[in-house]
Amino acid sequence: MDSLTRFSRALFLIAALLSSDALFAQDVAPVHAIAMHGTPKYGPDLKHFDYVNPNAPKGGTLRLAASGTFDSFNPFIPKGAAFGQIGIETLLTSSADEPFTEYGLIAESIEMPEDRSWVIFNIRPEARWHDGKPITADDVLWSFETLTTKGNPFYRFYYGSVEAPQKLGERRVKFSFKEKGNRELPLIAGQIPILPKHYWEREGNDFEKTTLTPPLSSGPYRIADFEPGRFVELARVEDYWGKDVPVNVGQNNFDRIRFDYFRDDTVIRQALKSGEIDYREENQAKAWALDYDVPPVNRGWIQKEAIPHGLPTGMQAFVMNTRRSLFTDPLVRRALAYAFDFEWTNAHLFHGQYTRTESYFSNSELAARGLPEGEELEILEHYRGRIPDEVFTTPYQAPSTDGSGWPRDNLKKAFELLESAGWVVKDMELVDEQTNDPFRFEILLVSQAFERIVLPFVRNLKRLGIDARVRLVDSSQYINRLRSFDFDMIIFSWGQSDSPGNEQRNYWFSEAADSPAARNFAGIRDQVVDELIELVIKAPDREGLVARTRALDRVLLNGHYVIPNWHIRVDRILYWDKFSRPAITPKNGTSTDYWWYDEDKAARLAEARRTAGSLNGARSGDTPGVGTTAFAALALLFVAWMVFRRVMRRRGA
Repeated sequence: MDSLTRFSRALFLIAALLSSDALFAQDVAPVHAIAMHGTPKYGPDLKHFDYVNPNAPKGGTLRLAASGTFDSFNPFIPKGAAFGQIGIETLLTSSADEPFTEYGLIAESIEMPEDRSWVIFNIRPEARWHDGKPITADDVLWSFETLTTKGNPFYRFYYGSVEAPQKLGERRVKFSFKEKGNRELPLIAGQIPILPKHYWEREGNDFEKTTLTPPLSSGPYRIADFEPGRFVELARVEDYWGKDVPVNVGQNNFDRIRFDYFRDDTVIRQALKSGEIDYREENQAKAWALDYDVPPVNRGWIQKEAIPHGLPTGMQAFVMNTRRSLFTDPLVRRALAYAFDFEWTNAHLFHGQYTRTESYFSNSELAARGLPEGEELEILEHYRGRIPDEVFTTPYQAPSTDGSGWPRDNLKKAFELLESAGWVVKDMELVDEQTNDPFRFEILLVSQAFERIVLPFVRNLKRLGIDARVRLVDSSQYINRLRSFDFDMIIFSWGQSDSPGNEQRNYWFSEAADSPAARNFAGIRDQVVDELIELVIKAPDREGLVARTRALDRVLLNGHYVIPNWHIRVDRILYWDKFSRPAITPKNGTSTDYWWYDEDKAARLAEARRTAGSLNGARSGDTPGVGTTAFAALALLFVAWMVFRRVMRRRGA
């Protein structure tokens, strides 16, 4: 071998070593967690989160309710009505008392360079599927490939900037990213559901089909019993591999969790009051105010609590589909907002419980406020002339009224805006000045509870000469119509976190306007919005994130794509008094994940109910029970029959 050949091979070997992932990652120290900005609250010596009770006892059953039905245990495909609690875990998991920090779950440690251009996950050697087989790098690779090619289109959209992972070892996986400066990508890479490759590749298991065979999983619970469309019961896995992992300590305390399915919320409320279920988060103001003046609540058997939280409440709103020609003009969209009388609605339908939403990031420091200044103003100045002048001159404020139910001034303002947009009133009907086409649209609903809220809005629209009609459909039809953008107006809610990022593309990005898997239901196509979203995603620190998010918020608000609804800053919960929870409630609010079955409370509750039952029985001479009442009714029927026979005999019948 000549010297030139030896030299060439030496260069090749050096290049191979320098490009190898093992050497490439040598200078990167493994860490236990990743924060979106700043450093994680909990250090590598984490024993448990502050908001859990590490000594919480295990045991008991928690009975919950679900509305509607289910026909599948595969929640990862856009088919069927799936039951989602199937015990699939992720590489990382979030804490509930930080804006956005991910800690190792399946992953034991994380390696990542300063520029976050890639991330390596080292899988815990003890991580196991319920059949005892280890979770490996092959499972991670298969999960990513399958979800982004065969799963719900959401995965393709959400992970569009993530390269296919590389296997560096049996328990070592590397993700590289297509874009630089996106601090969130390592965190969302850790959120990919990890599925068992060996299970889904088994003959007879087709990932792309719905199934009522509970799939193999790895989490703290497994499906123990079910009846399609009626109930699912989960059992705690006694030998769960992750029970001592710090992020799980003090959680998953119930032996059994049962989900019973009911037709609607009205029936669920009755099930709670009768003791058929144990816990409910109430989402209707009227029900919270009026439906729980019942003995179990008044006696303290059912606890009724409003627990404050610090979560951003996002945006719930009437959403106008700008794909429809009727809603392409922002003047029209702005005019319709004047027909919604929130003050009257809040006083008469919500018992004053709600606050008007005036931001897409309400209840957080991310919400735009006052006039733009500092870094936010500098950002917006780049778009002056491409965004409404009001962004710089007038703080956004949703139209308000005196609450009398007759918003005369608001309707006058709406008329002025509609006239400016080319709409006029002819024969008590609002029509296009050029075509004489009437202003007519449909408000699509999936929940009957919203009818009483929408109908006063429809009444005010009628005063403007607008023919708005309400259409209530079942959940399957509603989902299909949303996916095909076959609607004029809907009520929808975009949840937000303290660290907005890649999901904003899914909500407002121009490309998302054509994707049935996205949530850009308003059909927003605005280059400025697209650029602001990219700025949010690439924010270098918390201060930059706040400024950039406020700028995005301000531009979205002044686009008048929605008519903001309302929000509440508490969790309204009801539960039978046989559970306990930790003393500390995290910023994100309480969760039954941290609760436990309290045997002493359960015994006192059972004794109180037995005592009350005995007293009712002792008083049966004064107040008839169900059996007594039924007997009396039968006796009256018998007497009536005897009288009827006597009358007929006298008549010779």
